[in-house]
Amino acid sequence: MECISVFDMLKIGVGPSSSHTLGPWRAAERWIGELKEQEVFDDVQQVSVFLFGSLSLTGKGHATDIAVVMGLLGTDPVTVPIDSIDGAIENVKSSSILNLGGTHPIAFDFKNDIVFKKEFLPFHSNGIRFNAQLTNGKSISETYYSIGGGFVVKEELTHSKENKETFKTFPHPVKTGQELLQYCQEHQKAISEIVWENELSLRPANEIDKGLQRIWDTMLECMYTGCHTEGKLPGGLNVKRRAFEIHQKLKGNVSYSTPQEWLESIRDTEVRFRQIIKWVSCFALSVNEVNASLGRVVTAPTNGSAGVIPAVLMYYMVIENHDADFDDVRQFLLVASEVGSIFKKGATISAAMGGCQAEIGVSSAMAAAGLTELMGGTPEQVLIAAEIAMEHHLGLTCDPIGGLVQVPCIERNAMGAIKAINAAELALDTDPNEVKVPLDKVVNTMWETAKDMSSKYKETSEGGLAVGVFLSDC
Repeated sequence: MECISVFDMLKIGVGPSSSHTLGPWRAAERWIGELKEQEVFDDVQQVSVFLFGSLSLTGKGHATDIAVVMGLLGTDPVTVPIDSIDGAIENVKSSSILNLGGTHPIAFDFKNDIVFKKEFLPFHSNGIRFNAQLTNGKSISETYYSIGGGFVVKEELTHSKENKETFKTFPHPVKTGQELLQYCQEHQKAISEIVWENELSLRPANEIDKGLQRIWDTMLECMYTGCHTEGKLPGGLNVKRRAFEIHQKLKGNVSYSTPQEWLESIRDTEVRFRQIIKWVSCFALSVNEVNASLGRVVTAPTNGSAGVIPAVLMYYMVIENHDADFDDVRQFLLVASEVGSIFKKGATISAAMGGCQAEIGVSSAMAAAGLTELMGGTPEQVLIAAEIAMEHHLGLTCDPIGGLVQVPCIERNAMGAIKAINAAELALDTDPNEVKVPLDKVVNTMWETAKDMSSKYKETSEGGLAVGVFLSDC
């Protein structure tokens, strides 16, 4: 059985898209590694990249070409200075030289050596092929698929929705919600405790905590940056950043100098009901405005849905429990990641495969689950919350205007966060014996809906708002 770690579901990367930016970036890195393993890296004299299907149709709006080149340059999306990206790309364009892997300069034409091919490869809608010309006259190529959430696979893996990036053995292997509940009942433990034991089979406790702390710090810094940055988003739609003004109106006259001090200042603010909705929306919008600007975010489970989980976790920390600390953050993220992995194994987290239900729907379900356990919910109620959140996202299409992860994507994160909170509250008042639709049924239904959905509503910008709204109108 595929075993997915919390660090597989929650990855630190660069926006605007996990499948169209982070995935291709990682694919380029992986290809360079394979060239070195084959001992042909130093013989490469020219490189071409072919983007297929959804990667082609919305690739420029999703910065796929930029991500591929950054990967070929040997940079890491987790650590690369965000403000260095524009300069690195401009240098490649102006010099027509690409320093492959950071050590091997080769000729490279940014405009012509990245080819956008609208045809879909049969294996998956997000295909990317790298081709290298060697000094001996031979050429070699490799094809990868970005299957959502930053996961990258090769075609020899047999089923697109069951792709396994890693093969591990957990003490409590989980594929379905029912299996997860059985472990909880058998061991009389919460979901977070079951997931924690699985993680301990991979790495020591201090490494898990260090990794989760870094994930939360990145989320908090992302919200902070988004709330303190004004102006318009790049890409041509001239979308105005809204988190800045919303935040200015909400925060009042308070002073702080760090993200942590900012969090504490919000805790000290008297918040009325209507303001709660505005704060949650502000948190979600802030993250996805950073994401749309090629900023650093946490893929949760995708970049397009990166704002839901931090917004809901922030809601708990500043509204529900002012004493919340890292123990609460750990518990929330462990639960959320497990629910996300259930959707990945049983359906998809790729909008190119399942529409936006696979991104915002899954992230809302993850956040609802994490919040429900923090609020004292039983394992049964945790999964009820996840089911409710997804049930009310079923059929949601992915139709980004201009191929940009901006409209309607940014607002959908705010809506997904509010739905997650509502789902948690409903679940906490639900008798598990009265439930009509278990989580596993909604996972299966989401996958069946994804398969029935027209391809024009799966991140191709060929349907919905993407064709109903003209760029000239924006």
